[in-house]
Amino acid sequence: MSFPDAFSLKGKVALVTGASYGIGFALASALAEAGARIAFNDVNPEFLAKGLEAYKAAGIDATGYVCDVTDEPGVQKLVADIEADVGPIDILVNNAGIIKRIPMHEMEAKDFRQVIDIDLTAPFIVAKAVIPGMMKRGSGKIINICSMMSELGRETVAAYAAAKGGLKMLTRNIASEYGAFNIQCNGIGPGYIETPQTAPLREPGHPFNSFILAKTPANRWGKTDDLKGPAVFLASSASDFVNGHILYVDGGILAYIGKQP
Repeated sequence: MSFPDAFSLKGKVALVTGASYGIGFALASALAEAGARIAFNDVNPEFLAKGLEAYKAAGIDATGYVCDVTDEPGVQKLVADIEADVGPIDILVNNAGIIKRIPMHEMEAKDFRQVIDIDLTAPFIVAKAVIPGMMKRGSGKIINICSMMSELGRETVAAYAAAKGGLKMLTRNIASEYGAFNIQCNGIGPGYIETPQTAPLREPGHPFNSFILAKTPANRWGKTDDLKGPAVFLASSASDFVNGHILYVDGGILAYIGKQP
């Protein structure tokens, strides 16, 4: 296989959870550009429809499904439907997630559990559903979307940090348990990324914008395009000997103590 061919995903089927918009859409688009056929889900039928329109506008033939990734029987049906409609799943990107910004002493246990359920338990459920097929075929790629909060704490994100820290260790354990079946499980830890949701925080003069720029050696917010190369690498045969690794795409934040006041 030539070096460029190692990055090709031609003939592969990728499931990207929660990929109707935002980072998930960018990741799925990158995998499609590299040749993969895309399946995605959303719990909200309206968002799913808008996602299908967005893929069509981008020239991507994606197949969408309404599915709650915390519902194990629903996920098992999702995987069976994708295999029947598109083909066996070669690549899984566990992207679906939520965050609730509430001071820990004010957060109710039900809210904590909801974040854990979606951000940590769901990746376990979806990975569990695709791993048997990957074992049978003797190959597979699982990419868990982690976070800088897999490494750091911050005010108001106790549940999110707990979930993403757990997802980092789930990533390493999947790599440990299934590496012998030629299954690679790695993570991507995005930094602060330009999305419609972060637009208000990125206004010039906003304290949070100034804070992020001061903490980032690249001196800018990340773009969704910055995540495309890492996703294709971790989904392709170019990363066949990379397993249990979290690739932080953060402009250097985790390596930097920050500017002196």
